[in-house]
Amino acid sequence: MADNRHISQNELEKYLWGAAVLLRGYIDASDYKQYIFPLLYFKRICDCYDEETEKAIEEVGEVFPEDHRFTVPEGSHWDDVRAVTENVGLSIQHAMRSIEEANREQLQGIFGDTTWTNKNFLSDATLRELIEHFSSQTLSIERVPQDELGQGYEYLIKKFADDSGHTAAEFYTNRTLVRLMTQMLKPKEGESIYDPTCGSAGMLLVAALQVKEEGGDYRTLKLYGQEINLITSSIGRMNMFLHGIDDFKIIRGDTLSNPAFVENDCLKTFDMVLANPPYSISKWNREAFSSDKWGRNMFGVPPQGRADYAFFQHIIKSMDPETGRCAILFPHGVLFRDAEKEMRKKLIEADLIECVLGLGPNLFYNSPMFSCVVICKTQKPKKRQGKVIFIDAQKEVTKSKTQSFIESHHRKRILNGYQRYEDIDGFSKVMKNEEILAQNGNLSVQMYVKPLNGNESEEEISLNELIAEWDEKCEDFGASIEDLISILKEVGMHE
Repeated sequence: MADNRHISQNELEKYLWGAAVLLRGYIDASDYKQYIFPLLYFKRICDCYDEETEKAIEEVGEVFPEDHRFTVPEGSHWDDVRAVTENVGLSIQHAMRSIEEANREQLQGIFGDTTWTNKNFLSDATLRELIEHFSSQTLSIERVPQDELGQGYEYLIKKFADDSGHTAAEFYTNRTLVRLMTQMLKPKEGESIYDPTCGSAGMLLVAALQVKEEGGDYRTLKLYGQEINLITSSIGRMNMFLHGIDDFKIIRGDTLSNPAFVENDCLKTFDMVLANPPYSISKWNREAFSSDKWGRNMFGVPPQGRADYAFFQHIIKSMDPETGRCAILFPHGVLFRDAEKEMRKKLIEADLIECVLGLGPNLFYNSPMFSCVVICKTQKPKKRQGKVIFIDAQKEVTKSKTQSFIESHHRKRILNGYQRYEDIDGFSKVMKNEEILAQNGNLSVQMYVKPLNGNESEEEISLNELIAEWDEKCEDFGASIEDLISILKEVGMHE
């Protein structure tokens, strides 16, 4: 008889992190995710398959294919892999590929492209130890309901982000900030929601859970995401499945060079877009974008060294002409950099920008950079047309050593200011588009929201902007060094 005892959240988290502890010393912390997540999901699928089998036999005395959410082919069950003592990696790989093939429509590529057969990397003994660790708990629905396993999975994603340095930004966005962005856009039942650089699908997930929390049927949402990294896109798909969300499409690919969602030879449009694009990337095809067949260069072509406004324009183009709205997390530099001034002016003239929310440092994951959220709408409410509200929320955070968080009382004040859409001394300022254009399209929050202790001088504003741009350049340099180290490791020139 299966163990049906409910696992506490604390016990679950300890169990999940214990798998990562076993890999210490064998692989880099940044690589934990590509081994742990596929094994966790493989175990969950097999334990649920067993649970469904037992329930069907108990109720009707036999099992039919429709009794199972996913098919586990003969010889590809967790127990089959557990019984193997040699070439364990090959057995894992075979089982995962067989499950993907048997459930092609939903699970094709779900386990990523991890190399399981390199014994110099992970020996048979290490893999057996990992399998035995996962075998110590039964991950059935009865023991670990979807919401709780989903929370455990999110806990693991954050732990891996904590351990993986700069690369964490590729798959994790500060969830307290995501919650704020989602609440500002107010997702509704039946809407389509899109994230063009979805990472581990946290933004899509938070939007769905918000609808659920407010009593709506989140299963009516249509969720779409694209992610360039294969293992990260797989993590995102697993995240949705483990939270009990089946109606979604997350496609691996480069959003700028090959957007995945197209209808009638045009970009598909969505009711709501949430995004944290990779900031200031320089490795992108600017030449192709200058003659973009999707018309995403309507406001101009960004400089080669910074693709921020390429993503920005892609998002604008992906918004439904009537209901479209977006919240984009950006580094502060997009608000004032001179190289993008003309594009900013055209965005303002098009009356798409509704709110610029200035935030403090350390809200980007594992990065000290200052951040901002830009809210755009294709059809702004009448009283907001021709205007932009600037909100200075730099103090609306709780700071820890390396990471800042937005707590409920911070969200409440920011949301209240955004909804009121009026001047609040030292906190918010509503400006007409013409007034912003008179400042050369500068969207820096400090340009318009003056501190309560007196007006900030132009020199201080310029200094703040220089500091923000310096932070970005330091981040770019750090990322370049990490890229170089990775290349040196690949050719065996770095220990």
